[in-house]
Amino acid sequence: MKPLNASLCVLIGASSYGIHASVVKLGFAEGYSVSDVTGIQYLFGVAMLFLAFLFTKKIKMTKMHWVSLFGVGILLSLTGVFYGLSLHEVPASIAVVMLFQFTWIGVLIESIYLKKFPSNKKLLSIVFLWMGTLLSGGVISSERFRWSENGMGILFGFFAAITFALFIFFSGKVAREVPTIQKSMMITLGGLLVVLIAFRPSFLQEPVQIVEMADFGLLVGIFGSIFPVLFFAIGTPHLDSGLSTIMGAAELPAAILAAMWILHEQVVLLQLIGILLILIGIAIPQFHIGPVRNRKQFG
Repeated sequence: MKPLNASLCVLIGASSYGIHASVVKLGFAEGYSVSDVTGIQYLFGVAMLFLAFLFTKKIKMTKMHWVSLFGVGILLSLTGVFYGLSLHEVPASIAVVMLFQFTWIGVLIESIYLKKFPSNKKLLSIVFLWMGTLLSGGVISSERFRWSENGMGILFGFFAAITFALFIFFSGKVAREVPTIQKSMMITLGGLLVVLIAFRPSFLQEPVQIVEMADFGLLVGIFGSIFPVLFFAIGTPHLDSGLSTIMGAAELPAAILAAMWILHEQVVLLQLIGILLILIGIAIPQFHIGPVRNRKQFG
């Protein structure tokens, strides 16, 4: 797959996860808890991917395949849980900014893995992403927020950033030979097991809630599990993890636009400027500037 097409897949996956944030807020408005939202997301995600798995190519997986894919699923599910807890503790703008620490964390992880300093283009991209995040997240205009009094929400947001950066890194490294649908199903299944065992959503005691939450479960499953996992599984193996992380920054513009359309939240000019800066930051690594050749003919 060409790098540009792979980047497009990661952009779609990240944008889906951005839309997922607004869908989650709809669930919170209905009175669902973080564990219920995350649990129903992975339950419906696994169910829909399993149906697709029945009619697509599959291979016999080794023990290493199972362990690695489950591990990636655990990272993604922990991202959802930590981000949800952060949203409960601090304003959404602050939670988003903390989650977006995954951009530099992902580049740092790649640098440690490759034992190589990031390229100038990646560093410049991070600068644009940072400026765009501060503006679009509304941090500059949040005068009443006191960071010292919201330690848990900030900490949960930072944990979400770490697990999301690790998810992007490992999703492009593990089980490359496993077909995409099968790989996505196993990742999602790993996330489901974590939520069911560690957080025990209420529908385990009252299964009728699964039917009651069906419409919401379909939406949150598609945008929170299927699209992000599927498109990351397609795109990240063809990109270095640092570039995948930068492409993942498309989540924030998508989240803001989705909040505007779905939740009817007001978007101010500074946020639009921030979105533009993020898009520039995403585009920077895609430009390849080569040396200028002298085409003048002599003699």
